[in-house]
Amino acid sequence: MNKNKSNIIATFSIAGYDPKTGELGVAVQSKFLGVGSVVPWAKAGVGAIATQAFANPSYGPNGLSLLEEGHTASEVIEKLTAEDEFSEDRQVGIVDAKGNTATFTGKQCYEWAGGITGEHYAAQGNILVNEETVTHMGRAFEQASGSLADRLLEGLKAAQKAGGDSRGKQSAAIYVVKDKGGYGGLSDVFVDLRVDDHPEPIQELIRIYQLQQLYFGETLEEHRLPVEGEVKADIIAQLHRLNYMESVDLPDSDLYDALTAYLHTENFEGREQERGWIDQKVLAFMKNQK
Repeated sequence: MNKNKSNIIATFSIAGYDPKTGELGVAVQSKFLGVGSVVPWAKAGVGAIATQAFANPSYGPNGLSLLEEGHTASEVIEKLTAEDEFSEDRQVGIVDAKGNTATFTGKQCYEWAGGITGEHYAAQGNILVNEETVTHMGRAFEQASGSLADRLLEGLKAAQKAGGDSRGKQSAAIYVVKDKGGYGGLSDVFVDLRVDDHPEPIQELIRIYQLQQLYFGETLEEHRLPVEGEVKADIIAQLHRLNYMESVDLPDSDLYDALTAYLHTENFEGREQERGWIDQKVLAFMKNQK
């Protein structure tokens, strides 16, 4: 088997764990088409793995199987690399469901290459502008607030700002799992978003992540608005403007029928409230919709 530089995934990534929610995940950026199809792997209640550089995709499923058998993150890296003749060309970061972390950078990875671990995260990168790309990524994760996905994305932003991939930017991805955290509680895939080819992949990834949160996030109590007064007038005006109501002078029954039709058309079922209430974020989206 011969190495081909075109197969080297020049990448920076961070694998993380949130002990409060049990969420596990990976965020990654690379000068590589569709990096999300190769680097990030995770399984709810088990762990998260980033496999990159002269990437061995089998490190993902095989590593998760080893974690599930009870091996620690460090033990998994030892086993994966011991059985791989090209291990010195590989890079991998792992966090397990107990918060243990480990990172490995083979001696043959292209400079700058390396990784760090901290509380509940492993950050690593190769063919980078500088070491600060990785250290700032880890520091941003440590200092960020919000969900695991929020913190992973903050890590990517900081890494890019600090230097990033020396070959440039092309793709980014985030993959987060949580027990029954997926659509309808029927899967464990909590966040699964990819930007396969874009001049500003991290920015685009954050944009679609914010859309994902809008469509599928839960309504906070403080964001529930009663449909009355100015709020009601705004809803009627927007439904009329968007052609869901023929007139602004229709009975409430028509208003709520139109609102239901709008919510279901725009995939806002997850933010649908009982009659007489609306999610503030939905109303804001309506007002900005063209």
